[in-house]
Amino acid sequence: MPANAPDKNAAPPLPEPLRVPVADSHTHLDMQSGTVEEALAKAASVGVTTVVQVGCDLKGSRWAADTAAAYDAVHATVALHPNEAPRIVHGDPDGWSRQGAREPGGDAALDEALAEIDRLAALPQVKGVGETGLDYFRTGEEGKEAQERSFRAHIEIAKRHGKTLVIHDRDAHADVLRVLKEEGAPERTVFHCYSGDAEMAEICASAGYYMSFAGNVTFKNAQNLRDALAVAPLELVLVETDAPFLTPAPHRGRPNAPYLVPVTVRAMAAVRGIDEDALATALGANTARAFGY
Repeated sequence: MPANAPDKNAAPPLPEPLRVPVADSHTHLDMQSGTVEEALAKAASVGVTTVVQVGCDLKGSRWAADTAAAYDAVHATVALHPNEAPRIVHGDPDGWSRQGAREPGGDAALDEALAEIDRLAALPQVKGVGETGLDYFRTGEEGKEAQERSFRAHIEIAKRHGKTLVIHDRDAHADVLRVLKEEGAPERTVFHCYSGDAEMAEICASAGYYMSFAGNVTFKNAQNLRDALAVAPLELVLVETDAPFLTPAPHRGRPNAPYLVPVTVRAMAAVRGIDEDALATALGANTARAFGY
C-alpha cells in the first residue's frame, strides 16, 4: 500500500459541519465501533443531531428500543429483517441473526418472533416498524414465502400501532410494491436505502412514500439513484447512512457512521441543483414528519 493511501479500517475524517441540522434516518449503532455517546457526539459536531436506530432481529430490536429510551437524540424502529424470516422458519442459526434461530423453526417460531416485534412496536420511543420488506439478493426461491408472510405481518403491526413502515427492498421492487398495494400501506412509509430508478421514484411519489438516500448515491455506478433523486419530490426525500455500510465516496470501503451524513447531503444537493442549506432544511423537516417525532 502506498505511504499516503488511507487505512481501509480507519474512520474517515470529520466533514465540514452542516449549517442546518439534519437527521440520519437509518443507522445501526449496534454494529459500529465505539460507544453510543461517542457516535452521537461526533454526529452532532457536524450537524447530525438525530438518528433513527433500526432493528433487524429480536436482539437488535430490543437494543434499539432500550437505546432510544435512554437518549433523546435516538429514535427506534423494530423488525425482523427480510433475511431473518426464512432463517427462523427453516431453523438456520447462521447468517444475519445474532441470537440464533429458534428451534425447531417453522411458522410457529416466526409467529412467536413477530409477537415480540408487535410488543416492542407499542413502545413510545419506537417510531417505526422496519426494516422489513423483501430481499431476493441473498434469499432464493425457498425463502420468498417466509419473507412475504413476515412483510405482510409487519405492515399490519405498523398500521395497528400507527407507526412508520421502513422498507428494505433489494432486487424485489415489483413484489414490494405489489404487497404494499395489496395490504394497504401505512400512512407513513419509507423506502430505506432507495434502490430503484426514476420510473419507480415516480410510482413511490404518487403513493406518498418517502425515499431515503444513502451513501451509494455517490457511487460512480449509481446513476439510477441520482436519476431517481432528481425526480423525487423534495418533500419525500430523506438521507441516511445505513452505517456501518454504504460509506459515501471518497471514503467508500471504510467504516460508515452518522457523522458522515454531510458528505451525502452535499452530493444530493449537487444532484438536485439546490443550496445545501435548503436541502438540509427539507431533510430535517421530512425526517421528523416521516417518523412522527
